[in-house]
Amino acid sequence: MIKSVYNYPVSTLLDIESGVVYAIPRYQREYTWSRAQWDALFEDLLDNELHYFLGSIICINQSHDALTVQSLELVDGQQRMTTLSLLLAAVYQSYRTLPNLGMEQQIELYNLKHKLVLKKKSDQPRLIPQVQNNNQQDYFAVLGQTGILDDVETVPNAGNRRVMKAFRHFISRIELYLEHSADPITSLQALLEKVNTATLVKIEVAGHSDAYTLFESLNNRGVPLTAIDLIKNKLLAVLESKDPGSIDKQYNRWKKVIDALGDDYAVQERFFRQYYNAFKPDLKDVVSVPVATKSNLMQVYEKLIAHDAEGFLHAMICLSSRYAQIVGYRAVPEQPKLSSLLLSLDRIQGAAAYLLLMVLMECQTELELNHEHLEQVVIFLIAFFVRRNTTDLPPTRDLTRIFMDVAETIRGLRAGDVVNHIQRTLQAESASDEQFEKSLRGPIYEDNKAVCRFVLCALEEGRMTRETKVDLWALKGKQYVWTIEHIFPQGENIPDSWVQMIADGDVNLAEQHRQTYAHCLGNLTISGYNSALGNKSFAEKQSRTDSQGREVGYNNGLYLNHALASEDRWTVEKLEARTMQLVQEVQAKYPLVITVT
Repeated sequence: MIKSVYNYPVSTLLDIESGVVYAIPRYQREYTWSRAQWDALFEDLLDNELHYFLGSIICINQSHDALTVQSLELVDGQQRMTTLSLLLAAVYQSYRTLPNLGMEQQIELYNLKHKLVLKKKSDQPRLIPQVQNNNQQDYFAVLGQTGILDDVETVPNAGNRRVMKAFRHFISRIELYLEHSADPITSLQALLEKVNTATLVKIEVAGHSDAYTLFESLNNRGVPLTAIDLIKNKLLAVLESKDPGSIDKQYNRWKKVIDALGDDYAVQERFFRQYYNAFKPDLKDVVSVPVATKSNLMQVYEKLIAHDAEGFLHAMICLSSRYAQIVGYRAVPEQPKLSSLLLSLDRIQGAAAYLLLMVLMECQTELELNHEHLEQVVIFLIAFFVRRNTTDLPPTRDLTRIFMDVAETIRGLRAGDVVNHIQRTLQAESASDEQFEKSLRGPIYEDNKAVCRFVLCALEEGRMTRETKVDLWALKGKQYVWTIEHIFPQGENIPDSWVQMIADGDVNLAEQHRQTYAHCLGNLTISGYNSALGNKSFAEKQSRTDSQGREVGYNNGLYLNHALASEDRWTVEKLEARTMQLVQEVQAKYPLVITVT
């Protein structure tokens, strides 16, 4: 619920008579603005008229007593507010160094000080930065250096971090600004007026879920907080209130969750959605949301945290560790086959099934499952997703519901019955063999490149021996070393040699064949040297070698290229025949066969 929305000048937001404090959640992301943003702010203020609009901030106001210090949790706009405060501190320092200040300037200096610390409590800074990367200590050190705060300890290496650098940068910019001024005091007052009259829309909301809803619809400068940031802030705030002084310990526990999930925000968010969806039956007395989505995530987790913050964090630590195994970030201890299968499930884009695997792995003892049972389930899931991602059946919108239903209905089953129930349920939802074959025969590369790559690699890996084994998933930077190669080129400008070979010199017919066949399975193979082949003729692709004499064409030793290396020409008939051969191999490799356990 939004409590208020007002456009205020900075002088009102930092009103010296008010008891308002802006507290950035302690483990908010660190201060990240740098010279480009500092200069942009400074120049925008100088180049524009008074009352320049700086954007918006979002605060959570949960205070009830108007007579006490009013602490607003600043959940969006922290970079801007921190930078404005540092600029004001630099203006204060610059004022102090000017000679012959009159009474008016002394009053101005006094007022400026109490924009940065409370008037009635002068040891209380009006802005309380987060603790990440010493931001809070460094900011207090700036206030101490200017004389605004007393008895501030010197912070080691503060000069090498952004907060102190920003302050010093503004000091330098102000010195340059005043350098050619005939009346430095008047010029400095003009700069201060630009800052004081600049405006910000302050939006006050009642809770974190309201803040997240706003983030979905507002386009603020800077990077808004994510749902995961807000879950963390809410959790740490509740735990700190129950056990004052424990914030460092609790943050380190939370960090175990994030370390397990990795840096990819999409994985983090999916984990929190899937946790609720997987264990919804156990959580129904706390939260009544039918399914966790991106938009209601904060609503779900506010209730879970409020109900039992300690239990919630413990569950997150345990489950995130299991999730890291499911997504392939960590190996399953002493289970190399299961680890390899889970990696394959990730490569075939089987993430929708992770909520089911969370339940299976967390409740493994209760469900009487051994590792062979889990392997059988994952093998079946891989086949299910090869077929699903080839045919788009069942539709994406149904996947969460399907796996939530399966995760709930297995609770009363044990051992092999669990496996059989999962397999029968998914078999009933899957595309038929006829639908699967039809999609495999179509433009599979165009429809889903990830599936295309997966099945080609799987067919190749199935023919490898220990002596011929190569890692087809190896990366160089962020790119795969081994990539998909179109035999008949896919580009619109068909080379003359290919027009002659594929269509007896008929350009229009060659284009028709390109549109019909270029992305079919039979026209695709794997090459580690795609850029070296490209639009070259078929003969050149067969015999291509690099400058060191190594085979980079179809003589590269891969099973998929064996027949290609011995062909004298590439025709539509041969392309169609190879398509049918590979389709049959894929169908044979990924049947939805129910295992009787």
